[in-house]
Amino acid sequence: MHSEINTLKDLKDSGYVSLDIKDEMIKNLKNNLSNGVSTFEGIYGYDDSVIPDLERAILSKHNINLLGLRGQAKTRLARQLTNLLDEWIPIVKGSEINDDPFNPISHFAKNKILELGDATPIDWVSRNDRFFEKLATPDVTVADLIGDIDPIKAATLKLSYSDPSVIHFGMIPRANRCIFVLNELPDLQARIQVSLFSILQEKEIQIRGFKMRLPIELQFLFTANPEDYTNRGSIVTPLKDRIGSQIMTHYPKTIEIAKLITEQEFSNTNIDGIYVPDLAKDLIEQISFEARESVYVDSKSGVSARLSISAFENLISSAKRRMLINGESKTSVRMTDFNAVISAINGKIELVYEGEQEGAVEISRLLILESVKTFFNNFFPKIKKLSKPDEFDPYTDIVDWFKDKELFIDENLDNKAYSDTFKTIKILKLFIKKHIPNIDKVNENFMCEFLLWGLSSYKKVNLTRTSRGLSFSDSFSDYINGL
Repeated sequence: MHSEINTLKDLKDSGYVSLDIKDEMIKNLKNNLSNGVSTFEGIYGYDDSVIPDLERAILSKHNINLLGLRGQAKTRLARQLTNLLDEWIPIVKGSEINDDPFNPISHFAKNKILELGDATPIDWVSRNDRFFEKLATPDVTVADLIGDIDPIKAATLKLSYSDPSVIHFGMIPRANRCIFVLNELPDLQARIQVSLFSILQEKEIQIRGFKMRLPIELQFLFTANPEDYTNRGSIVTPLKDRIGSQIMTHYPKTIEIAKLITEQEFSNTNIDGIYVPDLAKDLIEQISFEARESVYVDSKSGVSARLSISAFENLISSAKRRMLINGESKTSVRMTDFNAVISAINGKIELVYEGEQEGAVEISRLLILESVKTFFNNFFPKIKKLSKPDEFDPYTDIVDWFKDKELFIDENLDNKAYSDTFKTIKILKLFIKKHIPNIDKVNENFMCEFLLWGLSSYKKVNLTRTSRGLSFSDSFSDYINGL
């Protein structure tokens, strides 16, 4: 329909009703809520926390600040706000700041309508073009955000600097009738934050001492990390006061929600021929949960959901690489593949002093072992730290096997060689079948290796990583040899 409306007269005849952007979003949100339509697709774990707060803020016509640590979907939430905009809106053709034909605010649009009246040409802007995003960095200037006087234009047109025609508009005026997202607000210098006061409250702009009434219609959304996390800056109090709602985001609260997020964001979509045990997926997510609780990891910095996503991608790539090396068409993810996850963890965690002393690689390995330990008791008998001399230990036979033997698992073993490896230790298979009687055959070898990793996390056997794979041996003998 909009393609047939090309002039102001056409627009009047169509019965189009002009709405402020916040009223427009309220109208569409009401419609979504009344019809049970979700505004935010693919956002998991926020249904009972962040999303209701966000919807209430929109209904209150608030500008919003999303406050949370990195990797908590703040930007994704912001981008999905465009779902609450009308598909198309009319503007005065040629306007730099999306002037509403019924309520023009720029010098250009007012003069155009005064000159042409109902014949004023109309253009249409889609909802996808009504999203503006700016990362706040210390070098952002008032001119970038608000605008500046163009001296060349003033000289050419022989106009005073106080004339609105000589203004070169910044990003915020150009985002009139749009959603404007300013990421990492605390990084913006305090004097630049102050320049936002007038736009947020009085709807006017000030450029080089000249005040200009400019009733810009904007839905502001700011994102920030908690102030106790960043030493780079903070949000000035008067600006905070002008932001209607501050909404706290958070990390996934359960493994199930975390797995949904990883599955959605996983980019290595071609996993044909690669079987991934459910436990492997759980372990990947648990690494992030362990990192957020670890004394070696800086909790104020946060552990992004991207850790799990990158770790899972490396896990799959490790299995895929092995398939290609061995010329096989299928394989299964192994515990050995978790070696490949270490490089994905390293860059995603900020270590405290004690962690730095240990080193990123050692902390990454520790987090994997802690994840194994977390799930170990779900499948096997609990290992007690202290036991009586005559107390039965279900793991004695397995530990005894390693007293005079060592098991090496090459990370590039083909499927047959990998399977044959566990046939040499019958005690492992018997133990697995005893405690997980209904186990699928495809999961047997993975669980054998998981059992060994679990025993190593409790210091029952020794796990040594080499450049080619993993070696399991008697922990006591290794200790004596070390001495």
